[in-house]
Amino acid sequence: MSLRVLVTNDDGVTAPGLARLAGEAVDRGLDVVVAAPLEEASGASAAMTAVEHEGHVVVREQPLPELPDVPVYGVAGSPGFVVLIAVRGAFGPPPSVLLAGVNRGANVGRAVLHSGTVGAAFTAAANGCRAMAVSLDVPPSAGAVAGGPAGNPAMRVRDVGRHWSTAARVALDLLPRLTGGPVESVLNVNAPDLPYERLRGVRRAALASFGQAQMTVAETGHGYLRTALTAPEQVVQPGTDLFWLAEGYASATAIRAVTEVSDVDLSGLSGEAWRPT
Repeated sequence: MSLRVLVTNDDGVTAPGLARLAGEAVDRGLDVVVAAPLEEASGASAAMTAVEHEGHVVVREQPLPELPDVPVYGVAGSPGFVVLIAVRGAFGPPPSVLLAGVNRGANVGRAVLHSGTVGAAFTAAANGCRAMAVSLDVPPSAGAVAGGPAGNPAMRVRDVGRHWSTAARVALDLLPRLTGGPVESVLNVNAPDLPYERLRGVRRAALASFGQAQMTVAETGHGYLRTALTAPEQVVQPGTDLFWLAEGYASATAIRAVTEVSDVDLSGLSGEAWRPT
């Protein structure tokens, strides 16, 4: 029996990276179902949001010409919500693996906390489904304006010629590493926007201490403020995901969310209930 794989994203069900990732999984002989937000949900993290109509969450069959034999669903909800209902059997047998992507733009550094792509992967892992987040290093100016609708004509024009297949092939190459690891861990994969043949390789990477862009408060006034994205001022640290992308390598980082830690002093709280004095 072939591995059951759910493919989702946060760029919307019509985004080109989604179809390429699902197509690569099909080509490798996997049992694929696609379910993704009807609209772009970038920056949603692991949010649980959905749009209801007359008490029902909106779910539409959305066939894609690139995937004629794959069931595809558009859901009026966040990526995390899509994953949660998928592992509960909303789209047939629950998946054993989630592939989230290929995201438009790298998900690197500690900024992965805010990514809907990575948030979908965290949600899957927290519910017993192995998960990988996959992204292509497309500069923000080459993609859509954050929050723009999926399928925007300007977005589609800018996406032409992007090397989605490079990220998809790297992801499926790394699948045995994912399935052989602990289910609680997510594999975060980023690929440069290069032909697969020009890729220098794949490197294990540490998370950079920042993302590709940082938000700043550009202006404040009475009842309003304006934000802007700026390039980080820090120097890129060798060995991080940002570093390897700049060197022409794909990066792979194992990350984990919702994990207990032992480096906080909670001594004396194991017996009788603590009372304030």
